[in-house]
Amino acid sequence: MDTGYPNTRNSGGAFGAHSRIYVAGHRGMVGSALVERLRARGYANLILRTRQELDLADQAAVNRFMERAEADYVFIAAARVGGILANNTYRGEFIYQNLSIQTNLIHAAMRAGVKRLMFLGSSCIYPRDCPQPIREDYLLSGPLEATNEPYAIAKIAGIKLCAAYNAQYGTRYVSVMPTNLYGPNDNYDAANAHVLPALLRKAHLAKEEGADSLVVWGSGKPRREFLHVHDMADACILLMEQGIGEGLYNIGCGTDVTIRELAEIITRVTGFEGRLAFDAGKPDGTPRKLLDIGRMQALGWQPRIDLEKGIRRTYRHCLDNDVFDLAEAGRG
Repeated sequence: MDTGYPNTRNSGGAFGAHSRIYVAGHRGMVGSALVERLRARGYANLILRTRQELDLADQAAVNRFMERAEADYVFIAAARVGGILANNTYRGEFIYQNLSIQTNLIHAAMRAGVKRLMFLGSSCIYPRDCPQPIREDYLLSGPLEATNEPYAIAKIAGIKLCAAYNAQYGTRYVSVMPTNLYGPNDNYDAANAHVLPALLRKAHLAKEEGADSLVVWGSGKPRREFLHVHDMADACILLMEQGIGEGLYNIGCGTDVTIRELAEIITRVTGFEGRLAFDAGKPDGTPRKLLDIGRMQALGWQPRIDLEKGIRRTYRHCLDNDVFDLAEAGRG
């Protein structure tokens, strides 16, 4: 049947230094890490647009851009993201905005004949209580965590959209599911940050203010896996370089810590000497989220940045760039 869309059935070509690569969301933590690591590896022909230059929620604008950009490869790192509080508070915004952004980009890329595309999701797509470590085939095997269900459903839709377009249109679109990420250009806003940057900022402020205690949401018992964003970016680039054009790949570090252990690492890094106080009245979220990274390891990838060293590096970046001061100013 004639769909009216371009023929995208091709071998995908070599992912090389002369490829035209569009990174959607290049100013966020994930997108900026991809840009930094791509440039470090000699990829100079990058296509980048700010939110002011291109509204990814505007379908017509995205279609026009993709037709003119002539990108060979696309990384979709643009998303509306946040921690438990933001996910649970802005449920409608999280599902609508993420569905809009990813659908516009994936469909426009297919229409424009983009060779290959990578869709970045999140480990929250997996069922709340699925076996650990989490394998890719556990997707849709049980109920989701209620606090971030709208975001997770949007990301699941993106995975399935890529798979459906591969099947119908012959595209080569792969999905990756990173674990909890941290590093430069993270979000340190008190209402929207994920657990690691939120704790890092709170510990820094508590130290500066000479506080006796640091309040941590929840019981401290849930276990979480944390990966430095540069390790994640290297894994994504490896998948493109090896010609992977379909399927779902977990990207994590293979080990996890409790929230209490994370808080203890952060107090060591920041130098906060007060006590930790756990607010059990706040939600814990999923009890554990540890990814099985066997598929990535089989390709020769392994994370390189130790958690405490990575947090120290991140804290130094925040201090050098006045990140916490800027976050405080933004509250006013």
